[in-house]
Order: sequence, then structure tokens, then C-alpha cells
Amino acid sequence: MKNIKKTVCAALGILALLTWSCKDKDQTPIAPTPVTTKVIAHRGAWLRTGAPQNSLASLNAAIKLGVYASEFDVQMSADSVLFVSAADSITLGSKDPKGNKMLIEQAPFDSLAKIKLSNSELLPTIETYLGAGKVQATTRLILKIKPSRVSKQRSLQLARKAVSAVQAQGLQTIADYSSLDYDVCKLIRQLVPAAKVSYVGSDKTPEQIQADKISEVDYIADTYVNDIDLVKRAQGLKLTTNVWLVNSQNLMDYLIWKKLDYITTDEPELLLKIIKK
Repeated sequence: MKNIKKTVCAALGILALLTWSCKDKDQTPIAPTPVTTKVIAHRGAWLRTGAPQNSLASLNAAIKLGVYASEFDVQMSADSVLFVSAADSITLGSKDPKGNKMLIEQAPFDSLAKIKLSNSELLPTIETYLGAGKVQATTRLILKIKPSRVSKQRSLQLARKAVSAVQAQGLQTIADYSSLDYDVCKLIRQLVPAAKVSYVGSDKTPEQIQADKISEVDYIADTYVNDIDLVKRAQGLKLTTNVWLVNSQNLMDYLIWKKLDYITTDEPELLLKIIKK
């Protein structure tokens, strides 16, 4: 899987440079001075640290790096408890000899609370995760609300509970929200008018997103590559621009040159190094 991801990233990097040479050939790809692009660690800093994704260890590593924000995935158990995990399904302990997996959102709290990550941490609840982020004020926390596979109603319920969890810990000033579900984004905007809300998807135009009062566009890289005016258009509408998910240095260089506001990456160390050159 890692080799496939590397191949895809490399291909996108080549595509970006080839597209630049065709569409932006009269401009020189020199990073703006000063560089304004900020780093978002995707599921924390895990790739180079060996920490599990979405773990307290990966969050703390991201905070230590000094990234702008660390993103993490939020799901809801069958009995409506919020956990932090990117995996849709999980093996419920060693008692199952067949290693059968169950959707996290169909598993009860008691089963999920016993699951250990590869570093022996327990699968974190949102309260535990937010509590770890609460001890600092330099790295923002981005709650990515995972759409439910069961129903739209559960997706919206998850969004409401996530907002409540943030408010209960008094983290409104450092918490942002994102989702692949547009209805979730619109609901969060209604619940928290002042919050930063990002829609992760390339099927909405900046004009649509602005009309629905969403704060940010978060497109895949080739959306920006294929539309060289997209960044300026979005920023002209007072939207911030983010890209998901960039691990290639070529693409990082290109998107920094295009003056994106944020780059979400599994390689925060590499991106920070490029920005600090």
C-alpha cells in the first residue's frame, strides 16, 4: 500500500511540473517570500516517528514539530461515544480466532475502550484526545468528522456531539472542523458560526462553498494543477485554500509557489524543511 501511495504521489508531482510548464510557462516557480503556506499534519506526525496514526503519540509529535495544525478522524460507536480513529473497521481483541472485523460505528463503547494501538495506547476517546491537545495553544486541532456508513442521521449526530465535546473542554479558540460530508459542514456552520469549517472534496466550486458560508476549500492536488486560477479565485472570495493529501516534494514546491494557505501532509517534517529554506 505504501508503495502504491508513493507511486501516486510521484505521478502527481510529475503532473504538476508538466502542467506548470504548459500553463504557467511565462512564470518562474519561485516560492513567495516570505512563504505563507502553513503545515497541517495528517493524523498527526506518524510516518517518520513510527507512532500510530491518530494516536496521542502522533499528536504530541506534531505539536513538538510546531506545525500549524494536526488533523484527526472522529467516529461514533454504536452507543454514541466518540472515538478517534481513521479505520472504518477494527478487530475486537484477540478472543476472535478468525480476526473478524467490525465497523467502529457498530461496535459498543465497552469493546472499543479495550482496544490497544501498536504502541500500547488505548484507542482514544475524543475527550482523551482533546485533553492531550488542551495542554498547549500553538498547534490547532482539526476534527475531521467521518461520514457514517450507516445513515446520514448518524453523521449529523456525530457532528453535534463533536462540537459539544470541543465546547465542554473550552477549546473553541484552537479547534477547527472538516468533513467529506457537505451536510455535516453546513450543520457545523449553523452550530458554531465563528468556527473554521473545511469541506474536503472537489465536487463543489468556491462559489458554492462561499454561498453556504463554509470557510475553506480542501481539494485534491490535481484540482489545483488543472485550474491554475483556482487559488486566486477562492482566496478572492475570502476562502482559505487547503490541499489533501500531498507527500511529494515536487507538489509541495508547486503548491507553495501557488500560495496555498495550507498543505495537509503525512510528511510534516519534509514540508517544514522546505518552508524554512
